[in-house]
Amino acid sequence: MRVLLIVYDNGSLVTYFPQGTAYIAAVLRQNDIDVEIYCQDYHHYPDEHLTEYLNKNRFDVIGLGIIGGYYQYRKLLSLSKAINCSKNRPFYIIGGHGPTPEPEYFFEKTNADVIVIGEGEETIIELLNAHHKHKNLSSVKGIAYRDGNKTIVNPRRNLIKDIDNIPIPAYELFPIEFYRLVKESKATSTDFSLPVLSGRGCPYSCNFCYRMDKGFRPRSNESIVAELSFLKETYRINYIIFSDELLMSSKSRTESICKAIIKAKLNIKWWCNGRLNYAEPALLRLMKKSGCVFINYGIEAVDDQILKNMNKALTVKQIIRGTEATLAVGISPGLNIIWGNIGENLETLQKGVDFLLKYNDGSEMRTIRPVTPYPGSPLYYYAIEKGLLKDCRDFYENKHVNSDLLAVNFTNLTDEEFHRALLDANTVLIKDYFKKKLKWNLKTAQSLYLENDVSFRGFRQL
Repeated sequence: MRVLLIVYDNGSLVTYFPQGTAYIAAVLRQNDIDVEIYCQDYHHYPDEHLTEYLNKNRFDVIGLGIIGGYYQYRKLLSLSKAINCSKNRPFYIIGGHGPTPEPEYFFEKTNADVIVIGEGEETIIELLNAHHKHKNLSSVKGIAYRDGNKTIVNPRRNLIKDIDNIPIPAYELFPIEFYRLVKESKATSTDFSLPVLSGRGCPYSCNFCYRMDKGFRPRSNESIVAELSFLKETYRINYIIFSDELLMSSKSRTESICKAIIKAKLNIKWWCNGRLNYAEPALLRLMKKSGCVFINYGIEAVDDQILKNMNKALTVKQIIRGTEATLAVGISPGLNIIWGNIGENLETLQKGVDFLLKYNDGSEMRTIRPVTPYPGSPLYYYAIEKGLLKDCRDFYENKHVNSDLLAVNFTNLTDEEFHRALLDANTVLIKDYFKKKLKWNLKTAQSLYLENDVSFRGFRQL
């Protein structure tokens, strides 16, 4: 059996390593299934190229996974058209957070044969075995499929309990020399970066999150360190982007990982998603000692009532205290704020602007985006209940046209007033960012010309 997995092009000069696809590729290889990767992102092939490729090369199965973004949705439609137009159309499987909540709609739009719902590593093997042996798909948990014009959604598969048993991504199938060029905050031109998962899931349940798998499952420190060591030795990776939804799932776990990295003498830089209620000085100092240079915090709002409305399980006091502690130890904080959730108004927007002006250290440009009720999230079903959104079709075809534009308006403002307020807020934030950059560049110039700084290498940007 020959399987082709697609990595779509998102238009970036350098894209993130396609971690989910690489995990699926690894389990396929582990089960002696011939798998090939179609790296559209690396070559920037037009979608029509995929049709030509399938016409010239025969595959039994083709697979593609996407999240729920507007760009990813449109890309899925275009690539599906390219697949369905091919003379040797393979058995077509799609998966990921995008199609999982509303499989019937995605069958209609893509003409796929099967949708994998939830984690795919165990499901894909059982699915391919059933397909290869022409068995009825009704026994395969964790999928949806078509029976004539009817969509059949099978029972969900239990989550993989011991994720240490999942093989590490099949790095050898991908152009790592390309993916390792991604630059995150505090990375230098000589740093090589790749994402690594230290765990799956999240113990929290924010109302805007469309993650459908409940709970959190960590990898063992031994497993994490082994993969980090492998990446460093094999591909010279010295900057790790921990891509978990939340590495800082608890103080004890974060401390344990840091100590394991220090003990292994990996001497790496790393980045993670964190929680401000755990951002205490002692833990942050340990994180910095182990190589942490940036923590991406999901703040979302700087108002206690709005935080409560979105089920964020944070307070403004914790946000301020944690942000100040992070800056104090010399780690850059990524301060993410969204606006437009239930109960939001111009006053809560201004609180977000004021917070970013006070605490953003200038390592990254931070703007405020509108909240988006992605299918599968509690906010999505709330929007339908309140008559603000009809269904999945309304969301993708009418509402969600860009992540920086309003999809569903939960405020008392008109759409025009909402966008005007965001323009005003982000104008202030963008000006402040470039003001910081101007100040830094002028300081560098003074050091060069007045102090004869011979280490200066030109006014370059990463």
